[in-house]
Amino acid sequence: MALAQFDYDRSNPVDLVEQIASSHDWATDRTATDELTLVVAGSWADYHVSLNWRDDLETLHLACAFEFKVPEGRLAEVYKLVAQINEQLWVGHFDIWTHEGLIMFRQGLMLNGAVATPSQCEAMLRAALEACERYYQAFQFVVWAGKDARQAMAATSFATEGQA
Repeated sequence: MALAQFDYDRSNPVDLVEQIASSHDWATDRTATDELTLVVAGSWADYHVSLNWRDDLETLHLACAFEFKVPEGRLAEVYKLVAQINEQLWVGHFDIWTHEGLIMFRQGLMLNGAVATPSQCEAMLRAALEACERYYQAFQFVVWAGKDARQAMAATSFATEGQA
């Protein structure tokens, strides 16, 4: 579906994201007029994306989490890893919700009177999913392989060129 073909309530970008998700055949659940959850299959995990529209702030908030509990004993090293990852990101950031032990990527799109475009919403979703895909293994190395943050970043920061 071409981005220009979307028909949505311009005052609520959640409607637009719902149509984008539908065009990708992603599972969605519209929990309220200003909330949407999606499940997107990635290479390493299923990503649970939550989008919320805050009319008072004129901001679309995205949170993308994956099923990944951080044990208490690895929390300090995961915080170091999050700091190293966030230094490399141009948009969005990773957070740890310590009570749940969840890692998530978060980003906001402030509109301040402007109207969200399909390309903005697509880019926001793409940035979240690409960040989760890129750094998922680094979190795995720290939590399950017992590596330190520096080792995990080194192991996952190389770029493969060409095809085998």
